Amino acid sequence: MKLYCLSGHPTLPCNVLKFKSTTIMLDCGLDTTSALHFLPLPLVHSPRLSKLPGWVSKDGTLNLEKRELLDLSTIDVILISNYHCMMALPYITEHTGFTGTVYATEPTFQIGRLLMEELVTFMERVPKAQSATCWKNKEIQRMLPGPLKDALDVWTWKRCYSTQEVNSALSKVQLVGYSQKVELFGAVQVTPLSSGYSLGSSNWIIQSHYEKVSYVSGSSLLTTHPQPMDQSSLKNSDVLILTGLTQIPTANPDGMLGEFCSNLAMTIRAGGNVLVPCYSSGVIYDLLECLYQFMDSANLGTTPFYFISPVANSSLEFSQIFAEWLCQNKQSKVYLPEPPFPHAELIQTNKLKHYPSIHGDFSSEFRQPCVVFTGHPSLRFGDVVHFMELWGKSSLNTIIFTEPDFSYLDALAPYQPLAMKSVYCPIDTRLNFHQVAKLLKEVQPLHVVCPEQYTQPPPAQSHRSDLMLELQPPPMPYRRCSVLGLPFRRRYERIQLLPELAKSLVPAEIKPGISVATVSAVLQSKDNKHILQPVPKPAPVPPSKKRKRVMEEPPELLSPKPLLSGAVPLEPFLATLHKHGITEVKVEETPEGHILHLQTEDTLIQLEEDGTHIVCGNNEPLRTTLRDLVLRFLQKL
Repeated sequence: MKLYCLSGHPTLPCNVLKFKSTTIMLDCGLDTTSALHFLPLPLVHSPRLSKLPGWVSKDGTLNLEKRELLDLSTIDVILISNYHCMMALPYITEHTGFTGTVYATEPTFQIGRLLMEELVTFMERVPKAQSATCWKNKEIQRMLPGPLKDALDVWTWKRCYSTQEVNSALSKVQLVGYSQKVELFGAVQVTPLSSGYSLGSSNWIIQSHYEKVSYVSGSSLLTTHPQPMDQSSLKNSDVLILTGLTQIPTANPDGMLGEFCSNLAMTIRAGGNVLVPCYSSGVIYDLLECLYQFMDSANLGTTPFYFISPVANSSLEFSQIFAEWLCQNKQSKVYLPEPPFPHAELIQTNKLKHYPSIHGDFSSEFRQPCVVFTGHPSLRFGDVVHFMELWGKSSLNTIIFTEPDFSYLDALAPYQPLAMKSVYCPIDTRLNFHQVAKLLKEVQPLHVVCPEQYTQPPPAQSHRSDLMLELQPPPMPYRRCSVLGLPFRRRYERIQLLPELAKSLVPAEIKPGISVATVSAVLQSKDNKHILQPVPKPAPVPPSKKRKRVMEEPPELLSPKPLLSGAVPLEPFLATLHKHGITEVKVEETPEGHILHLQTEDTLIQLEEDGTHIVCGNNEPLRTTLRDLVLRFLQKL
């Protein structure tokens, strides 16, 4: 069993597990932090951005990174844990010869579709008149300004996929529900479990009859809108692959929500606007619910909220219709009937309005001061670029970062000097190190495999040993482009007996409660299922050919020799030898048992736990006698 690690980003994993003749990709996250190396893509012409110094052969489009370590066309299935971890799916399914199946829950599939469609729209609505690729040449890259000149493997960076590629990739997805068992080629069974992180997010159990691997990615024990995490099903794992822990282990999500609300209120009261760069699904649901309760109590109930995204309407609708994937509290509201999320009421009362872009109705209905939720969190593309240009010159306005995926200082770099205030309130509900240590103590896997970043404190906080995994035995770390041999071997395989063969068996009890039977059969292996069938009876032959047929009959089709079980006890065996006239016996004890030297007969008998050996030269009558005496103490099967 081997694990191929294709991603160096712990929260955007992409690993490949080879297990029992199946090749399984675990997530295909897309690391878009390389976007920070490029200038923003404004929706309208920006004189300031256009005047920024550039390189002579600058590539004006976004490039996204993905690297191959093995032949991806050999992958049988892809298991998706949450919608953030499927953003590279079109690169895998459309450009590698992939012919397998992708498994994901329905919310993961639907919201993942929205996020990919949003990304494509962001890219395609700001087309570039020209593009360049020569800068990816190593000789030219060395002359580029930092950090591009130090970027690794830029030749592997890809352009953003198209809508057609997204649709083709999603056509290969098969929907599954929590605890649904899916058999792969008769070899292994995979089962998604609720991970508690986002709508439809899953951990996966990958097991055969005798081995069990758990894949834990992007999980949460906090009480938010998704179904709670299923922990009990992770018990008794031979190997637990752990990834997707919180990116900000020192920040408490509840504390960050409090800071978010207080900074927002302070800005609105001063007459400023608040910009929240965010993804179109996930934390935004919790932010809107928090603000729903907060704004009236802060006497800010008339402040408008704007949610701007090409998929804003679909995202808000999906969050309301996936009731069975929500926590129990929100599920119960559906049967009252009430909408699970309060943003439905915000929309009905016109406190929350959503638009596909800044063009059209938004420009005529827009009023200030207000709160705008829009993408992309990198500040490199999407409607957020327009608001940065619009509001960045005023110190009354505030940008509040809630997504932890990007360095907010790097995100703001192209907009400097910036007058608007910036506040960093990253909200990440995934497991922290204290929570994961408690979880592992409860489920007790034999071995833990994790990114190497989790086995040492963060570089900026090298003294914080509490911000790492300390386990016994120590976890097995992996890094990008590494291959791990997982520390257990397959020892057993399940075999089915056909009824007619089972009827022919005659078990013999070798010790109380344990019976054994010999069997002669033909083993048929097909689709990773193994069946023992009766030995086919030979066709009748003419008498003249019987002797020749018997001579040619393979030994395995003739009556098998009986098997022997039991042990030869030393003292009773010596007494038996004495009765048969063999009196001069020297006994020597060995680590394996005893050696009996029959001095008169110049013969050795080795009595061992797993066998008995008689060494007597060419004295065949003596060997036969001794053999018969040994057989008296053994049981024939």
